[in-house]
Amino acid sequence: MEAFAYTDINAPLVERCRLGDRRAQAEIYKRYAKAMFNASLRITGDYAEAEDVLQESFLSAFRELHGYKGDSSFGSWLKRIVINKSINCLRNRRLQLVPLADQHDGASPDLTDDLGVEGESLAWRADVVRRCVQELPDGYRVVLSLYLLEGYDHAEIASILNITESTSKSQYSRARKKLLELARLRGL
Repeated sequence: MEAFAYTDINAPLVERCRLGDRRAQAEIYKRYAKAMFNASLRITGDYAEAEDVLQESFLSAFRELHGYKGDSSFGSWLKRIVINKSINCLRNRRLQLVPLADQHDGASPDLTDDLGVEGESLAWRADVVRRCVQELPDGYRVVLSLYLLEGYDHAEIASILNITESTSKSQYSRARKKLLELARLRGL
């Protein structure tokens, strides 16, 4: 079986960004902003902080493009920047167990307009789960988001957060239990 080298479909666009092409930077931003914002929001639990992290991450990425070697996709390289900046944001906040439900401003779009009654129920349940995740203590929410939503394994999470792999696993387990408890309290 012949091995194939990984080729990022965004390589030409990234190369144009390296040359300072503003249109290429705008296109990269357009392609990745929503996903990177969502990743940051899941970690920080705060809409305004996630917006700040998003902007800082793109600025850093464009400044540090020489550090991108193309070993992985540009998106995964950028996601690592976003996750690290999101975690640093939490560390700077120095709050460990503050529920964040009151900080949400309800800026999510209404997904139920064209979905009917079944869609309303689904959208309601998704919103309840999202709010429950935001209510988790920072440590639980970060590990749960990195493992379940971002696809990192416990060894990677341990490395990112500078904790042991067993701590990552126990935080994830506790997060799941707490999330189920919060969801049951809200009728799910």
